[in-house]
Amino acid sequence: MRVLVLNPGSSTLKAALLDDARAVADALVEWPAGEADASGVVEAMLERLPPGADAVGYRVVHGGTDFRAPTRVDDVLLERVEALDELAPLHNRRAAAVMRAGLAALPDLPHVACFDTAFHATLPEEAWRYALPVAWVERWGIRRFGFHGLSVAWSVRRAAELLSRPASALRLVVAHLGSGCSVTAVDGGRSAWTSMGYTPFEGPMMGTRSGSVDPGILIRLMHVGVSGDDIADGLAHRSGLLAIAGTSDAREIALRAESGDAAARLALAMFGRQVAASIATAATALPGLDALVFTGGIGEHSAVFRGAILARLGTLGFPASAAASDGDAVLTSGPPAVLVVEAREDVVIAREVHVLLHPMAESS
Repeated sequence: MRVLVLNPGSSTLKAALLDDARAVADALVEWPAGEADASGVVEAMLERLPPGADAVGYRVVHGGTDFRAPTRVDDVLLERVEALDELAPLHNRRAAAVMRAGLAALPDLPHVACFDTAFHATLPEEAWRYALPVAWVERWGIRRFGFHGLSVAWSVRRAAELLSRPASALRLVVAHLGSGCSVTAVDGGRSAWTSMGYTPFEGPMMGTRSGSVDPGILIRLMHVGVSGDDIADGLAHRSGLLAIAGTSDAREIALRAESGDAAARLALAMFGRQVAASIATAATALPGLDALVFTGGIGEHSAVFRGAILARLGTLGFPASAAASDGDAVLTSGPPAVLVVEAREDVVIAREVHVLLHPMAESS
């Protein structure tokens, strides 16, 4: 079965055509400046890929409490995904626009939405519950949802292969580090804790997102007259590595830090401290720790950033640094081991689409 996977991000649309989970072709299109015309972007993407898809799968960041499994795309799903835009402002509305454009361009194919939040449906209440007034929680459904679930699911699968052990027997911490950053504890293939919360803002600092901050800061900003829209924009677009180093490009920061640039060194130190703290917290959700998995653009490609993190994790038994890697690899055998895994949400989406559309084939 050939599945066309569309992965809308904040600045690009990624696409891959997979045949039985093997990549046939892929492409990437930049969003135009300003409000993107999803129809035009999707059409441009389809022109770069060979025809012959049997189904279309989409990555959707936030599924809320409505969507905890792959779901056929229809008007109801689109409306609910759009309604969650406030909780994932960089992603959900754009994902809905891409799904509408995909339905229009390929009306005869089945279309399936796959949700990053679904993997974290196994979080225990002690992990997803916030210590907030009950009325707030019940009225607005405030809880920890977690994100990057499709990436974490793939990392678990690859870690099992790389370590020659069943996923059900592994206790892992997966650090997805890219423009967005999250850390997840996985116990026997199930999410046990994750750093992102009600929205994708919580956790360590990211490319342009602040990560967790004292809520008193936000209360103070509101009291002195900063608008909610300006606060939201600052947290999403003007914080994180960008705020400290003047750029969110991890490669540039690593090079500048190695040459002695003070702002870049500070950004690297802050990032290493915050991600290491999230990894240590994740480890407390597990009965033991077999491996730490780095994935995502920074996690996969920056030995400098990995080193800044590992240098703070000696008390958990990790080496101060690990070798560079050009692909999936066991960098140190541990225990606990250190692994690098290429993020492949597209493979997970293709498999989820296949299972939804052909459940008997999967069970057989």
